Amino acid sequence: MEMRPAVRDDLDALASLYEGARDFMHRNGNPTQWAGEYPSKSDILADVRRGTLFVCESEGKIAGCLCLQPGPDPAYLKIEDGEWLDDGPYFVIHRLAVREPGQGVGGFCLDWAMQSATSLRADTHRDNVPMQRLLKSRGFVHCGTIHVSDGSPRMAYQLVVEGERDDGSWLSWLPWRRRGLLG
Repeated sequence: MEMRPAVRDDLDALASLYEGARDFMHRNGNPTQWAGEYPSKSDILADVRRGTLFVCESEGKIAGCLCLQPGPDPAYLKIEDGEWLDDGPYFVIHRLAVREPGQGVGGFCLDWAMQSATSLRADTHRDNVPMQRLLKSRGFVHCGTIHVSDGSPRMAYQLVVEGERDDGSWLSWLPWRRRGLLG
């Protein structure tokens, strides 16, 4: 498996990937987290234009994806029933999806993100048990509850990565990094 930035030509494959992820969530007790057509093709294109969407390829096909956005995330400014591990800079993991759950793709995506970031935050619905397990398996700590833009609650997680980071990996692909806006 390998990671790369998503491109416009990935749109249909990513829309199909997200549709499959929505179906999986609905079948597994989480029918409301990604309601309707979310994430839509316009959401995907916006992430591609911002340079924040990355795909995991296996045998030449898209097996998964995740969005990595620099903080601060407005939804993370207020946390209830706990606190963040630190107040330092962080990246947010959004819209992680895999084509075939249970094949290690989600873990591969998180491991890849952890190569460069010193702090990662993520949130998920209380009914999204597979995502909670995945985050915990990679050392993420449940920090409390945040509320997304529609007011619904999400379980908030953070991982602070100790030690040397690889500044040459995905951070170098980010448009704001190339323009000197980060690090």
